[in-house]
Amino acid sequence: MQLLYEEGGELKVGVVVAQAPASFQVDTLHGRRAKVKASAVLLTFERPAGAELVAQAGEFAAGVDSEFLWQCSAGREFDFRDLAREYVGREPTAVEAAGILMKLHAAPMYFYRRGRGRFQAAPEETLKLALASVEKKKRQQEAIGAWAAALARFECPPEIAALRDELLYAPDGNKPETRALEQACRETGLTAAKLFERCGLLKDAHEYHLKRFLHEFFPRGTGFPAFESAAAPEDLPRAPTAAFSLDDIGTTEIDDAFSLQRSGAGALRVGVHIAAPALGVAPGSALDRVARERLSTAYMPGRKFTMLPPEAIARFSLDQASERPVVSLYVDVDEASGAILARHTRLERLNVAANLRHAQYDVLNDAFETGAATGLAYEAELRTLWRVAITPST
Repeated sequence: MQLLYEEGGELKVGVVVAQAPASFQVDTLHGRRAKVKASAVLLTFERPAGAELVAQAGEFAAGVDSEFLWQCSAGREFDFRDLAREYVGREPTAVEAAGILMKLHAAPMYFYRRGRGRFQAAPEETLKLALASVEKKKRQQEAIGAWAAALARFECPPEIAALRDELLYAPDGNKPETRALEQACRETGLTAAKLFERCGLLKDAHEYHLKRFLHEFFPRGTGFPAFESAAAPEDLPRAPTAAFSLDDIGTTEIDDAFSLQRSGAGALRVGVHIAAPALGVAPGSALDRVARERLSTAYMPGRKFTMLPPEAIARFSLDQASERPVVSLYVDVDEASGAILARHTRLERLNVAANLRHAQYDVLNDAFETGAATGLAYEAELRTLWRVAITPST
């Protein structure tokens, strides 16, 4: 006697070598001896041999239409032998019964398993949705193949071109366009960027790297959300002297300045003044959240992405002829010896008298060394600061 049984969701056959009330010992097609529970047995037969049954049942199943079987089952729960009997119009042979069982197993969209050879036809609406999904996946796979083939020829389909930036910087592995690009990259041995370059869609390496940087560090864009105006406090004391800054010609955010005062006792008071926009940012405000998220300005050759919006920067930049809140460090220095006599800090409002630029003032480097004069504004103050900087302090 031979058995057709189910094990691990697969249909298998074996020759019975021993039988117990609740199980069988069988030799499988692969020469392995196995124990099969009686509850797992779906069909017993004498002929043909197991391997022949599997082959002939497979051929029979190939000629059976799943849609027709589904229509025959009429939505009821049934045993596969009953459906086989109805299908052939008589008592089915072992091959025919096994063929119908194989067909039912292979069509889970059409038939739900109900245990030990029993099935139930899927509801019509559910089946329609399942079939539509299969058809959609089929069309999608065909599109992926066509897109990948075009890319491999270095021809970019419009569907892929429309998603160029997303595919380069933030690809979604679930999208068919992404899978098509990945397939083309495997076939050509090129990276996505190189493949797009060969397709003529990536002509500027600078643009490519800049956009990669922006996608990584500014995923929501470089713009700023709406925020309340940043207002500096009005009750700060005024600094006792005006100050000046010294920056590159392209610097638009003036954030530090210097001042110099002399006393009659040979002492200098050197002031270092740092812009204090935090004084105008309320904790927890929209502007505060922007600053916490960005943390700093991002600089690169030819451009920058500021930490704060331009409007907020303008209110606190130490621009010429303006009065701005600052944190000031004052250091009293003995001009002759360079000894530090005292130091203190304070919050105050600073009058900015001038914004000097390196392009004009770099000549002072040589002038200070030789003792020559250039006639530039604030030359005397800068010369004094230079001397203080190079004099060892105690």
